[in-house]
Amino acid sequence: MQKSFIINFETIVIYKNLTQRINMTKESYFLLFISIGVFPAALGYGLNPKEFLPVLYGIEVADNNLSNIFRAVMGLYIGCVLLWISGAFNKSLTVPALWCMFVFMLGIGFGRALSLILDGMPDMIFVFFMIFEFIAAGITFYLLKAKA
Repeated sequence: MQKSFIINFETIVIYKNLTQRINMTKESYFLLFISIGVFPAALGYGLNPKEFLPVLYGIEVADNNLSNIFRAVMGLYIGCVLLWISGAFNKSLTVPALWCMFVFMLGIGFGRALSLILDGMPDMIFVFFMIFEFIAAGITFYLLKAKA
């Protein structure tokens, strides 16, 4: 039991030293946190839409055009995630990455809200996503204002 405590303590010390060398900020941590959540969503949309979307969301992908759209969305998500990760580790990209995240989260949140108004209530998971996206946009805006 004591051995695992020592290993965990050493891991914490190594992690602390690594983050001090990289000079992680709250903005960096937030960019990475959101990236970790968005990346699997991107893969869920586009890695294999005909297999994953019926299981995840009950959406049947009937033709190649719909697969193409979902794979394009995956590419957009992954492109944003790459910028966010770059912004977490490169100070000169932090503010552009935060602006990208703000626009991404606010845009998707407003799109879901518009769908809620025009199409009616979706499954609760999508309502949860919308709330999370608005909260993430608000936090991102707060971080941007603090950097200004």
